[in-house]
Amino acid sequence: MVEPLRRPVRPRGMPTFRHVPASAGLALVVVLALAGCGRTGDAHGARLPDPVGSWAVESLTTDGRTLHAPESAHLDIGRNQVKGNYGCNGFTAVAAFAGTSAVTVTPGASTTMACADMEFETAFAKLFQGELAIDRGPDRLTLKTADGSTIAMTSAPAVTDAPLTTTEWTVESLVSGGTAASVPAEAAGKARFTIAPDFTVSGVLGCNRFSAKATVDGSTVTFGPLTSTRMACEGAVGELERTLTELFGSGPLTAKTEGRTLTLTAADGKGLTAKASSAAE
Repeated sequence: MVEPLRRPVRPRGMPTFRHVPASAGLALVVVLALAGCGRTGDAHGARLPDPVGSWAVESLTTDGRTLHAPESAHLDIGRNQVKGNYGCNGFTAVAAFAGTSAVTVTPGASTTMACADMEFETAFAKLFQGELAIDRGPDRLTLKTADGSTIAMTSAPAVTDAPLTTTEWTVESLVSGGTAASVPAEAAGKARFTIAPDFTVSGVLGCNRFSAKATVDGSTVTFGPLTSTRMACEGAVGELERTLTELFGSGPLTAKTEGRTLTLTAADGKGLTAKASSAAE
């Protein structure tokens, strides 16, 4: 007697497997791979930084050499514009991004001071223009030129503006229109001043000490008559002193503080830049 065919009994709870064509399985793998490509992370899944932001320049590599950056070299990258410092001279540029993989930089205006590390400044200015590839890592950004030269940067810590008052300011450069010229070497560090909380000003013009009373109205500072010692000052120090005396007595000055740098500018475009040296006691 022939036994009737019996359909196997599947235990309860066991999943049903259906045959999936090989082409469909391959398509699923491709979809999953594409989904992973859209993530902005490194090999370990860490989120990569947006190129837009503040970056401290660490070093340049060019012509087989590595040049280490001065402490003040940085880039503040916006969506369309860049502001930065080559290490001593400030500059602006226009930025045109191609996603987050490349940027085209068109240089704008810059100051023209003679600085201590002109080799680095010149190399930085040469590299930071034209089309640059962007290589991102956690808290790091590297810009690469077509010939393989690089600008290596790291996330810049937030910089708090030094207060206008209670800060000792050392004059570093003199401004005329859009051009800044560094103080001559023999006069460097000789001119400095402090504005006290009661707006009493004291300091050194170059070789003579001085005092005055200032009026502060928003971003405008007006120095009253200067009282100073009467030593005869010659050479670059004397010329710096005469220039500062004329500037302080010229009327309202527009004050702008960025980080540790103060700029005072008169209505005719003449002015000075000074660095925060130390907090006054």
